[in-house]
Amino acid sequence: MSTPAQVSGLHLIRAIARPHLRTLLLGLVLALAGSATSLATPLVTKWILDSLGASASLAGPIGALAVLLVVGAVIWICEWILLGTLGERVVRSARESMVRRFLRATVPGITRRPPGELVARVTSDTVLLREAVASSLVGLANGVVMLVGTLVLMAVLDLVLLATTVAAVIVVIVLFAVLMPAIATAQERAQEHLGRLGGVLETALRAIRTVKASRAEERQAARILVHADESMHHSVRAVRREAVAWTISWAGIQAAIILILGLGAWRVGAGLLEISTLIAFLLYAFGLMEPIMELSQNLTALQAGIAAARRIAQVEQLEQEETGSAQPAASASQDAAGPVLELRDVVAAYGPDREPAVDGIDLAVPARGHTAIVGPSGAGKSTVLALLLRFLEPQRGEILLGGRPYGEQTPGEVRARLAYVEQETPVVPGTVRDNLRFTHPDAGEDELWAALERVRLRDVVSALDGGLDAPLSSSSLSGGQRQRIALARALVRTPDVLLLDEATAQVDGLTEAAVHDAIREQARQGAVVTVAHRLSTVIDADTIVVMEGGRVRARGRHEELLATDELYRGLVEALRLDRQPAPVG
Repeated sequence: MSTPAQVSGLHLIRAIARPHLRTLLLGLVLALAGSATSLATPLVTKWILDSLGASASLAGPIGALAVLLVVGAVIWICEWILLGTLGERVVRSARESMVRRFLRATVPGITRRPPGELVARVTSDTVLLREAVASSLVGLANGVVMLVGTLVLMAVLDLVLLATTVAAVIVVIVLFAVLMPAIATAQERAQEHLGRLGGVLETALRAIRTVKASRAEERQAARILVHADESMHHSVRAVRREAVAWTISWAGIQAAIILILGLGAWRVGAGLLEISTLIAFLLYAFGLMEPIMELSQNLTALQAGIAAARRIAQVEQLEQEETGSAQPAASASQDAAGPVLELRDVVAAYGPDREPAVDGIDLAVPARGHTAIVGPSGAGKSTVLALLLRFLEPQRGEILLGGRPYGEQTPGEVRARLAYVEQETPVVPGTVRDNLRFTHPDAGEDELWAALERVRLRDVVSALDGGLDAPLSSSSLSGGQRQRIALARALVRTPDVLLLDEATAQVDGLTEAAVHDAIREQARQGAVVTVAHRLSTVIDADTIVVMEGGRVRARGRHEELLATDELYRGLVEALRLDRQPAPVG
């Protein structure tokens, strides 16, 4: 009886195989034709033996064997190439589908699983799926036909010897029916732990400096290898069951051959059977292992493919963002004096059963100027940015951009008017040019150099070997310089709103001023929203919003908040940023 997981896996395999149905049918025809040449060989051998006994010419049967050899070889080559090519196309298609779904998924949906585990779905699971779709389906059909064909031709030769053979085949079939579910379960669990291993290993490699500085190499290795051990444990369990199944099936067929040989020899001696018929029957008996092996191997591959398909099917369940035009909506109708961004009584949480990260947020961002959001850890600052970027959808309330509710715009339309620099400032693999053009691929070279000038990196990049085409790596640019590259990327074309998650987190004192200058210049042209953990970033902001416990508790300029808000004053004093005595409120 199939489990729901198996049904889901089979459904996905059918869905993947459906577009390639004609190729699969052609592969099946070739496989059956190849099997037909194999099935004909013992009968031609009998023909040769009968011709020898009758002193007849051997030219006909030997010629037939030669034709079968050549035709069979051509058929097998064609089938191998056809199904191998199909398999690679299936892998390519499955990988494309998953990669696109990963990148179109909502941010909460894609971040619930470790990246390494998601990578394993695209790499190792698709290989198992290839075998299931491209080889197993054809192999199973061909194996059944070849097994039935062998038994039918055995029946034509001798029904008594057939009965002995059928008994052995029944034992083998029952054995595989009993052992296959356990083999499939073990393979599925092994693959699950392999995916978890990839997730933990990917996390450790990303934090390799911290791992080494903490002298935690052995501890991390032990943690990772727990999943390797579990994967090995389940794989060994599957191997043991496969070994038992194969050994018993092989022994059963060999025992049947011995019985056939003894019983056949007796029947030849009694004049009940021709020697040529016995030899042909034995050839079929020896060849009986081939369809049985094909069936069992393809059943095993299909079970592994179903397990992989179930894991791949989980990708199909990832919540997807709304797709649509990535062009910014016209903003000509927007009131020049009105806010470019507005949050109205917004409530949002990172899960249906979790406490709200922000609760009742009201915030208006003017079309010009610098708005800074500060507060202690967990106040909801980064959640506000996630809401503005539509990484997170509100449970209640409304967000407007240019006077239009977010609900009337796609995520692409919203983000086309925003630019974002996150705290970790990831860089794109490639060159400086690749990174600067990441948001606007059609940006001209003058625009790139102008953006570098704004963050005071023009001379640094000019001095690199290759300039804009220099590879962007930790050896070519420092962490602070790479962060300024991320800021320059956001400034290649002036956005309506520039969103910064602690823009000076990794810059040194000499370059912090350059970042502040870029922010001030951008604030004169458009809106800048900064989430700050270092208050030096926001002292000169036009408006500072103080958050606590997911709510806005105060807003105003630096001097006003020092005088009126105790939390803000405490944050400033803790970081020793205000060199003047704080006024007594």
